[in-house]
Amino acid sequence: MALTRLGVVTDSSRRPLAVFDLDNTLADTAHRQRFLERRPRDWDAFFAAAPQDPPLAEGVALVRESARECEIVYLTGRPERCRRDTLDWLAAHGLPEGTVHMRGDADRRPARYTKLAILRRLARTRDVRVLVDDDELVCEDARRAGFTVLQARWASPSGELKAAQEREGRT
Repeated sequence: MALTRLGVVTDSSRRPLAVFDLDNTLADTAHRQRFLERRPRDWDAFFAAAPQDPPLAEGVALVRESARECEIVYLTGRPERCRRDTLDWLAAHGLPEGTVHMRGDADRRPARYTKLAILRRLARTRDVRVLVDDDELVCEDARRAGFTVLQARWASPSGELKAAQEREGRT
């Protein structure tokens, strides 16, 4: 057992966790942004197009490198109903195995709240070495909570996606 900088006793006999977001961190969502530019937003089409996301080389390289020393955890704002497509996408792109945490289908809280709650839960028993996420607000809140954060800046930012994450709690 070890005491982390967050003041939590963790199981030091297990590898630390590296926590990775999916959308615009590992998966390029640019091709499906058009579904969020409509009014009303077409969430069903947005998520249905996720299996066609091309991987982001920078994120993929980082998750593979992290897997050498860490256990990988995927933390996404995608709803639970997307689990099968998400698992298939991870496998199709040869990404390391890892637990996938998704938001409940009816959960509309902003990603910064849902993700921080899961990070804190993980940190109760494990050392979280790093969070890698593209969402600036998620990154800011995680840093304030004492987590080490790497903000993914390798995808084209989307104002529509950012607004949807914060105001509609959809991804």
